[in-house]
Amino acid sequence: MFSIIEKYMNRLTVDDINKFALSKNCTLSPEELNFTYIFIKKNWKEILSNPNVFDINRYKNNYSPENFQKIKQVYTEYFQKFSAYLK
Repeated sequence: MFSIIEKYMNRLTVDDINKFALSKNCTLSPEELNFTYIFIKKNWKEILSNPNVFDINRYKNNYSPENFQKIKQVYTEYFQKFSAYLK
């Protein structure tokens, strides 16, 4: 499973992130989009390896309050849905 995710992450683009955010009714500013892209590309392995240690609240200052609430909701939804596959 990890190798499939790694291949996807290697091809991930800013546009992919923007499309996903828009599909979740979240319009990111250019700064928010750039931060998200760099953060995901840099930290995805660590987050997937230790999902229970990740604290999304540490990054709320990088987003508008409205966008952070949406991001947190999507993160929580996906964590609950897929966390069993990360063990």
